[in-house]
Amino acid sequence: MSKLGSLGARLHRGEVGYDFVGNRKIWYGISILITITAILGLTVRGLNMGIEFQGGAVFTTPKNTNASVTQAETYAQDASGHQAIVQKLGDGSLRIQIAGIDTAKSDTIKNTLAKDLNVNAESINADLVGPSWGEQIASKAWQGLAIFMVLVVIYLAIAFEWRMAVAALVALIHDITITTGIYALVGFEVTPGTVIGLLTILGYSLYDTVVVFDSLKEQAKDITRQTRWTFSDIANRSINSTLMRSINTTAVALLPVAGLLFIGGGFLGAGTLNDISLSLFVGLAAGAYSSIFIATPLVADLKEREPQMKALRKRVLAKRAQAAAHGEPVQPEQADEYGDESEDAAPAVVGPRNQPASRNRGRGRPSGKRR
Repeated sequence: MSKLGSLGARLHRGEVGYDFVGNRKIWYGISILITITAILGLTVRGLNMGIEFQGGAVFTTPKNTNASVTQAETYAQDASGHQAIVQKLGDGSLRIQIAGIDTAKSDTIKNTLAKDLNVNAESINADLVGPSWGEQIASKAWQGLAIFMVLVVIYLAIAFEWRMAVAALVALIHDITITTGIYALVGFEVTPGTVIGLLTILGYSLYDTVVVFDSLKEQAKDITRQTRWTFSDIANRSINSTLMRSINTTAVALLPVAGLLFIGGGFLGAGTLNDISLSLFVGLAAGAYSSIFIATPLVADLKEREPQMKALRKRVLAKRAQAAAHGEPVQPEQADEYGDESEDAAPAVVGPRNQPASRNRGRGRPSGKRR
């Protein structure tokens, strides 16, 4: 077994682990800082909405147009009075996108571009998008996002409990804010492909969160019948036991997305791939982070406010203080199941326990001595 696989097995068995829940204030602080940066990006720079949301026109020139991208941008801005985005396609043609223009002026802009680019106006293909259609697309996107959020909360509240539903909702909002903030800071165009990518990463984020919540629900069953662990201890064990699974799932998903973003969009210049690949890349990373560092620690915070969990925590800490006073180990024993109260009454130990001598020792097997 590889070292990584061995570590994953030890994490799952609870032999090793990191105190994610105990250090939750650090993760909350990091998330707040990143979220504030994202909100500032949205406030100061705003989102670069595509023509699907603003309305406008897309002009495609003939193949092997002699003008450069910079020249075409200048020609398009002079002809329309609006900022233009120009992309050079693989066949040598230019894709000139002008948002926010009146579609009635498209013919005038098209003729001006043809004259500046020294091509026939009939050879330029024009695709027009009205602003009303863009508003419908934006409205449907918001409706889809709202319906998704409501269904997530209802499902988690039924399958688990309302605290987990609240924590998952906070984690999803965290992922959306960070992803959209990155889009604002980078300046990538927001298209329907971006919305599809955003909804996709919410599904990935929810999957990772549900995996941890399912482990937490199983391990926290009958938690008040023992005095070995607090709820925070169980939450921390749930994160560690599913940690390698979350990392592996995210890494496998990020590899092809990174190929689309950095190779397809960066080196090959396929700008249309950036619409969906950036939202997927940032969202998958943010989703894995929120599932581990935000959602489950937040559930632990909410659960520890319950009277039963407060009483349990008091009993557990009292038992550990008593064990420490007798010079015994105070760390909770790492085991897969709780055991009953009689087992909890004994202090946790490391290593083999002392076993009483059995009356039947040697029965049924040779003793090694000849008679």
